[in-house]
Amino acid sequence: MSTLRVTAERLTVHPHPNADALELAQVGLFRAVVAKGAYRTGDWAVYIPENALLPDGLIDELGLTGKLAGSRRNRVKAIRLRGEISQGVVCSPRALADRDLAAAHEEGADFAAELGVTKWVPEIPVHMSGEVVAAPDLLRWIEVENAKRYPDVFTPGEPVVATEKIHGTACLFTLVAETGEEFVSSKGHGSRNFALAFAEDNLYWRSVRTHGVPEAARRIAEKFGAARVGVFGEVFGAGVQDLGYGEHGRSERPGYAVFDVRLDVDGTVSWVDAADLPGLLAEVGLPAVPELYNGPYDEAALFEAAQGDETWSGRAAHLREGVVVRPSRERYSPVLAGRAIAKFVSDAYLTRKGGTEYE
Repeated sequence: MSTLRVTAERLTVHPHPNADALELAQVGLFRAVVAKGAYRTGDWAVYIPENALLPDGLIDELGLTGKLAGSRRNRVKAIRLRGEISQGVVCSPRALADRDLAAAHEEGADFAAELGVTKWVPEIPVHMSGEVVAAPDLLRWIEVENAKRYPDVFTPGEPVVATEKIHGTACLFTLVAETGEEFVSSKGHGSRNFALAFAEDNLYWRSVRTHGVPEAARRIAEKFGAARVGVFGEVFGAGVQDLGYGEHGRSERPGYAVFDVRLDVDGTVSWVDAADLPGLLAEVGLPAVPELYNGPYDEAALFEAAQGDETWSGRAAHLREGVVVRPSRERYSPVLAGRAIAKFVSDAYLTRKGGTEYE
């Protein structure tokens, strides 16, 4: 999931092609449906992104009672309104009526706490949970931001690689080469430097053991002289999320594919370049997420690559979640103040019925 930030944004307003009383307010490349005449291009407003949980008072103030997602009808989710996708909420909360939103934007202000908005964290199913232990040596995963929120992460024409974003649960594996210690964690636990204690029936441990991840990590450590190796893969299949890819998540060998490798060499932690990752994974015998695009950065082409059906099964078993895009060679992004990486998410995925979003 992306980082939750509730921010002041300058709007571009477009006509709604199928509704006389509605318009589309654009923030970055996101578009949210608003009442016609509520805003004009150039106006400043507050943008609340998807997967935000709104307090009851704000829901009532914005006229959203009964219109949001979740059991409490308080979660912002992408929807289609009269044929147009609406992502997030554009609003002008009374609590911020006296604020200079243009200045707040320049300062990078985040209004989430002030408005009582929190991030939705999906419940962890029993078969994905387990006893946790402290893991200070764990190499952590990061939040991947949506390219629609940060459209300037990449430079037009720069070489990039886009891999299929498989809808499963992220599995973090770290090998400490000197001691042979192995840490396995989920993205959520890993973000707090916790690992999962070994258990035969744990989904994550079962996945890394049956796919030979520890052995592959040792080979990678030897190849690069790394003190620590982090292998980041997606665990998936029926019983993990609503999209199964023809795999069985609760079998002895769940679906598993690697999307990143991180190295700690002489105290410097870095990611393996996207251009080199497929060859490295093939060399050590680890399955890789499918590569769907390799070429110059082209926003339209990448939005197109995010749509369609999944490719893992070879049978187009269901819709595609989207793609994750990285430069062919790792670099810093001043837009993100960190690693240059972003996701393009399929509209069909966002608006599907009965979806699950476990981490």
